[in-house]
Amino acid sequence: MECYDTYSACILELDTSAPDTKVKKITFVSDCGITVHPDQARAQLMGGVIYGLSAALGNAITIENGRVQQTNFNNYPSLRQNQVPTIEVHLIASQEKPGGLGEVGVPLVAPALANAIAAATGKRIRELPVKA
Repeated sequence: MECYDTYSACILELDTSAPDTKVKKITFVSDCGITVHPDQARAQLMGGVIYGLSAALGNAITIENGRVQQTNFNNYPSLRQNQVPTIEVHLIASQEKPGGLGEVGVPLVAPALANAIAAATGKRIRELPVKA
């Protein structure tokens, strides 16, 4: 994916051995040009990955009587630390101009999850959040 002059890829691995399929590991790679603060860049991407996975697995926006029902993070929660799979973030060494990282970690997670589920089960996910 290209976003804000940053090129990224996401691979998601599932553990299908348990009764409930779980996300085992996410590997995220970005070429964001010259990285001024690599640790901060990795942290930004990791946070985006967690937010994207939270949305793909369980968060939904519902509307009742013309109003959004989710008013804050108490009823639109992100994954807790003990629910987060192993996440590896790799930055490609580059001499290109710096690109953005603000939302780059979020949009690739749901398609990676859907593709991993399809590869493991043969069933294509067509709606988010993913249901059991």
